[in-house]
Amino acid sequence: MTGLPVHSRRGLQPLTVGLILIGLSLIGVFFAFTKKNPLREHYEVSAVVQTSNLLAKGSVVRIAGIDVGKISKIERYENSSNAKITMRIDEAGRPIRKDASLKIRPRLFLEGNFFVELQPGEPNSPEMPNGGTIPLAATGVPVQMDQFFSALRADTRQALRETIDGLGDGFGGKPTAAEDATQDPAVAGLTAGQALNRTLRTSAQSLRGGAIVAEALQGQNKGDLSKLFKGVGDVTSQLAAADPTLLDLVRNLNTSMEAFGRNPEALQASIEKLGLTAQTGRTAFTAFNQAIPPLRGATQDLTRAMDITPAVVEASTPWLRQAKPLLSEAELGGLLDDLSPAMRNLAKLTNESRKLVPATGDFSQCMNDVFLPTAMIKVQDGPLSVDVPNYKLFWYALTGMAGNVGTFDGNGQMMRVQAIGGATPIKTGWSVFNGLPGFANLTQPSTGTSPAFTGKEPPLRRDVRCADNPVPDINGPASQGPGDGTRPGPPAPPLNPTNVRGESR
Repeated sequence: MTGLPVHSRRGLQPLTVGLILIGLSLIGVFFAFTKKNPLREHYEVSAVVQTSNLLAKGSVVRIAGIDVGKISKIERYENSSNAKITMRIDEAGRPIRKDASLKIRPRLFLEGNFFVELQPGEPNSPEMPNGGTIPLAATGVPVQMDQFFSALRADTRQALRETIDGLGDGFGGKPTAAEDATQDPAVAGLTAGQALNRTLRTSAQSLRGGAIVAEALQGQNKGDLSKLFKGVGDVTSQLAAADPTLLDLVRNLNTSMEAFGRNPEALQASIEKLGLTAQTGRTAFTAFNQAIPPLRGATQDLTRAMDITPAVVEASTPWLRQAKPLLSEAELGGLLDDLSPAMRNLAKLTNESRKLVPATGDFSQCMNDVFLPTAMIKVQDGPLSVDVPNYKLFWYALTGMAGNVGTFDGNGQMMRVQAIGGATPIKTGWSVFNGLPGFANLTQPSTGTSPAFTGKEPPLRRDVRCADNPVPDINGPASQGPGDGTRPGPPAPPLNPTNVRGESR
C-alpha cells in the first residue's frame, strides 16, 4: 500500500507557532497598557513660542495641574527665531477654544524639566479645529536665570542697591518735626515700618470690611458681575467707535491734569480736605440709611394705594361726565373768554404798579420824615405866637374864613374887608406875576416880614428826593425879615417858568 509523502503530512513548525503567539501577546499587552489606537485620528494643536526652553518631544501638557496631553513635535517657525510646538491633546483635555493661551513653566524651582501650562479659553468661544495654531501673542515663556543675571549690570546693580537703601531709610528712618506735622497724631514720631505694624491692629476689621465689599461686588444674583463686565465692554466698544469724541475727551483730560500740575498747592489743599468730605459723606449716607425704612413704608403704602386706584378711577367717571359739559365753551370756557380782556388789563395794571409802588414809598417817607415833623413845629411869632402846632393854625384860619364868608345879605358868599388907609405908605417889591410893585397905606409903620424876603426864588431840585431834605427851620434866621418899607423898590426875583405852571417847591 502506497501512502502519502512524508512532507505532505507536516504542518507549521512548533517554533514558528510559538513566535507568532509571543508576538500577538506583546501587541495585546502594548494596547492594553497604552490604550492607543494607531488607526484613530489624534487631536493636535500647535502654538508659536519665542523659545522651546528645553522642551522635548513627550513633554507634558497640563490644564489646571492635570496631564491632558504631550508634545508630539518641535520645529522652527517659518524661518524666524521663534519655535513651533505641536501638542497632542487627549479627550480629557478637550475642548480647546480659539482664545486659548499657554505658558511654558519649569517643573522645579531651580530650572530643570519644563511643561506646558495650557489655558483652554472661555466657554463661549468656538472650539479650535484640529491642527489649529495658538498665536505668539497668546503664549509666554519663563525667564531663564542667565537672562535674569545678564540684566543686572553694574549700573543696574548700583541703582538696585540705592533703591534698597532708600527703602531701608524710608521704613526705618525717624521722621522730622516738619514731617510729623503733616501726619496723623496716632503715628507721630514712628518710623514707616512701625506705623505699618500698628495698622495690623485694625487689619482684621479692614479685611472683614474688604470681604464684605468683595462679596457685594459679586452682585445679588449669579452672573451680576459678568453682566457688569459685559456692560463695560459695550461702553468701551462704543467709545472705540466714537474716535473723535474720545480724542476730545482725552485732550480735555490732559488739559485738566496740566491745570492740576500748575497749581499743586491748591490740589494738595483739596486732597487734605478729602478726609472731611469723606466724613461728611459718611454722615450723609448714615442719614440716607436711616431714611430708607420710612421710604420703604411709604412705598408699601403707595403700593396699597395703587391697588385701589382702579376703583377710584371708576368712581370718578360719572364726575368726569358732568365736568366735561361744565368746562365746555358754553359754560366755564365762555366765561374764561370773557375774563381774558380783564385779566390782560389786570396784568398791565400789575406791571404799571411796579412803578407806582416805589413812588408811593418815597411819598410816605417824605410825609413821615419831613412834612409831618414840619407841621408839628410851633411858629414863634412874637406876641402873636400861639402855643399850638402850625398845622392847627392852618385849620383855624380856614374856620375863620368860613365864618367871614357867611351870607348875611343878598350879595352872596364873599369876604368883605374894609381897608382903612393910614399915614404910612408902603411899596412892595416887583411882582413875578405882573411885573409891578404893590402899594398900600398903613396906620402904623411895618415892623418886619415873616418869612424874610430873599429877593431870589428858592431852588427847585428834582434830582433830590423829598425824604432826603432836612426838616426846615421855621423859627430860624430866615423866619423874620425887615419891613418892606425899609427896602423900597427891591427887584423882582428871576421868573422860573416851572413855577408859573404851578410846579411845587
